[in-house]
Amino acid sequence: MTQRKDKNAWSQLETAQRAERSIQTKYHKKLFSRFAKAVVQYELIRPNDKIAVCISGGKDSMLMAKLFQEIKRHDKFPFELVFLVMDPGYREENRALIEENAKKLDIPITVFTSQIFESVATIDKSPCYLCARMRRGNLYAAAKELGCNKIALGHHYDDVIETILMGMLYGGQVQTMLPRLRSANFAGMELIRPMYFIRERDIESWRDFNELRFLQCACRFTEALGREDGVMQSKRQKVKELIRTLKAEDPEIEQNIFKSVENVSLSTIIAYKDREGNKHYFDENL
Repeated sequence: MTQRKDKNAWSQLETAQRAERSIQTKYHKKLFSRFAKAVVQYELIRPNDKIAVCISGGKDSMLMAKLFQEIKRHDKFPFELVFLVMDPGYREENRALIEENAKKLDIPITVFTSQIFESVATIDKSPCYLCARMRRGNLYAAAKELGCNKIALGHHYDDVIETILMGMLYGGQVQTMLPRLRSANFAGMELIRPMYFIRERDIESWRDFNELRFLQCACRFTEALGREDGVMQSKRQKVKELIRTLKAEDPEIEQNIFKSVENVSLSTIIAYKDREGNKHYFDENL
């Protein structure tokens, strides 16, 4: 009887209240604590920052917005937030879903439009890569115009380890997705990833617990293929499956992939790049 009462009381809360309460209670350790850990460990937020929290409409960026609101309530030092949504050419129903979710979750969004989908529609080679670069450039420009010095993206732990393996398997390079990155093209601007330690499964759990529905993929290319077909054929999906298979044999696989780029032994590397250019093993050892 008590459980039924609790469930009824929970369902009567407004969507934003439920989402916030769950971050403060049930998901505090798995979501908020890990968010705060990344902020502190990588110094992602500093006094008087003005951060553009970039919202695509998916589960990751929507949760990131709520986590930023939660950390702002702690009021450790002054900083500002702008919840920035770029419409790169979404279908009407997709944009409407983003606006509806933002209203339900009490996220005061600022929306601007671009023609990115239209611009890459005729590109045959690497349209996704070009689209991603154009999106980031547009976000930087809009954020700077609003007086922000940082943009925040919703990449999580699983994105990081998948990127490491994708670089090795498909790009022939060892690289990672950095938690903090200075912009090369927008002076004084930085990119931060405060969800760096958060697992995708916990984001999905929070979403389902609160009975929320977000955009899964609003890309015109993926929609043209059929969403499931497009996703299943992606390199990232193959890497996800590979990690899942390896984890079944060794539960530490994910952690080891993550740590591999923190424990690079340059003395055993044949060649590497730094700001000065290419360096080779033979340069120093023979």
